[in-house]
Amino acid sequence: MGMQKNIKWLALWILISAFGMKGDKPAYTIFNGKGKRVEYQKMLDAALKADVVLFGELHNNPICHWLELELTKDIYKTKLNDLVLGAEMFESDNQKALDSFLEGHYDAKQLKQAARLWPNYNTDYEPLVAFAKEKKLNFVASNIPRRYARLVNSRGFEGLDTLSYREKLWIAPLPIMYDSSLPGYAEILKAMGGSGHGSKNIAKAQASKDATMAYFIVKNLAEGKAFIHYNGTYHSNNYEGIVWYLKKYKPGIKIVTIASAEQGDIRVIDNDNKGLADFTIIVTESMTKTY
Repeated sequence: MGMQKNIKWLALWILISAFGMKGDKPAYTIFNGKGKRVEYQKMLDAALKADVVLFGELHNNPICHWLELELTKDIYKTKLNDLVLGAEMFESDNQKALDSFLEGHYDAKQLKQAARLWPNYNTDYEPLVAFAKEKKLNFVASNIPRRYARLVNSRGFEGLDTLSYREKLWIAPLPIMYDSSLPGYAEILKAMGGSGHGSKNIAKAQASKDATMAYFIVKNLAEGKAFIHYNGTYHSNNYEGIVWYLKKYKPGIKIVTIASAEQGDIRVIDNDNKGLADFTIIVTESMTKTY
C-alpha cells in the first residue's frame, strides 16, 4: 500500500507540474549565436570578459529596458568603477548637460531643458542614468547630433566638411569610412530602391551614427575599463554597424553583442533571428510597449 501511495503522489506531482508549466507565461528567452537556449548567467559571464558590450534594444520594449538595467547592475558588482555607460539616446553635444546632471549641478528639470531627451526617457533611460549618478559612473553621450545626420542625409558625407572645427568634435573623425556593400547598409539601399543620390545618402546617414557611436565608445574606453552601450538593435545586429567601426578604430577589441527581437513563440528562435549577435533576447510579441 505504501508503494502504491507513493506512486499516486508522484503521479499527482507530475500532473500538477505539467499543468503549472503549461500555465507559465514567460516573457523572454535568451539564445546564443548558434540558436541554443542559454541562461541569463551565460550572457553575464560573457559580458564580464568583454571590453565593450553592445546591448541592442527594441526602443519601446520594457523587457529590453529592464534587462539593460539588470545586466548593468550585475556587471557593476564585478567591475565597480571600472565600468563606463553610454547610449545612442544621448547626442554628443549634450554631454556637458548630462555631466552636469550626473555631478549634481543640474536637477531632472534642468537636464530636460538642456538636453534633447527622447520622449520615453523617464520610463526607459532615466533608471540607467540614475544608476550612473548613484555609483558615480561616467555616462557617454555617443550619438551624432541629429542635425548633422540630417545634413548627411541631404548632402552626403561631403556636407560634414562644411562644419566648424568645434562642430566636428561632436562627430566621428573625417573622412568617415564607409562600405556600402555591408549587408545592413545594402538592405537600406534596397529598401529605398537603390537609385538616386538621396536614397544612397540614407545609408550614409545611418553610417554616420554608427561611426560616431563607435568613435565615442573607443575614445572613452580607458585601459582596464569596460563599456556597456545601449543602442537600437539594428545598429549592432549581424556584427555590423557599430561593431564594424569599433574594429576599425581599435583592432583586437573584445566585443560582446546582444540583440533583441520579438516572436509569437519564444521557445525556439526563428531562423531569421539566428546569428544576429552573440546573444539574442527573444521577447513575446504580445509584450506591452512603453510607447
